[in-house]
Amino acid sequence: MVTGVAGGIGQAIAARFTAAGYLVIGVDCVAAPTGLPVAAYVRADLGEAVADPDYADQVVSGIRQVLEGRRLHALINNAAVQRLGGVRSLTREDWQATLNVNVMAPFLCSQALLPELEAASGCVVNVSSVHARLTKPDFVAYATSKAALSGMTRAMAVDLGGRIRVNAVEPAAVSTAMLQAGFEGRPDAFAQLEACHPQGRIGSPEEVAALVLAVVSGELRFLHGACIGMDGGIGGRLHDPD
Repeated sequence: MVTGVAGGIGQAIAARFTAAGYLVIGVDCVAAPTGLPVAAYVRADLGEAVADPDYADQVVSGIRQVLEGRRLHALINNAAVQRLGGVRSLTREDWQATLNVNVMAPFLCSQALLPELEAASGCVVNVSSVHARLTKPDFVAYATSKAALSGMTRAMAVDLGGRIRVNAVEPAAVSTAMLQAGFEGRPDAFAQLEACHPQGRIGSPEEVAALVLAVVSGELRFLHGACIGMDGGIGGRLHDPD
């Protein structure tokens, strides 16, 4: 199951797992995009599910209907919102929406589907961010939520022990349609973003998807409570003036 499946990274994860032979359940709050590579699609607003327990029960019931008693081998908590703003401008609503979708929803999804995950000796992969460790101005809410998500990953691994595995991936900038749209008409700014990364480029959704599949695969059973950086080396770079 992949949340936020309609986005660039979500679609790439769904495609990678489908190609590997998994039956993928996609979850998102928008109508399913044409050609989405999933076996089933559940339209759900995870922010609302956090705020309204009755709605959450309906969403989980819908997912279980799709599962039809089958085990759940992997839950990929990929859905996220990004409310930009600094300390002076962020509102209560900005904070609540960010924490609800980026932190509470992954926990509640994992908690609700724990029986299906345990039956498969499955795993949870939380799509965190480089902002869990490194950030920049106007990302206060987003960076805080991702730091919490990575911390929650470690804590859940300790709490659940050997029942299921819980890990996270922490990508830096990834070339999604949403990111590209943010740089429309500003090629110099996009080139500057690429140049910040030691590889001289940003990541692709397909690379993130490949890492997620590797984490889920049975070959890495000892990988548990890990937060794996995928940042093109930017996490090791010191940006001093020349």
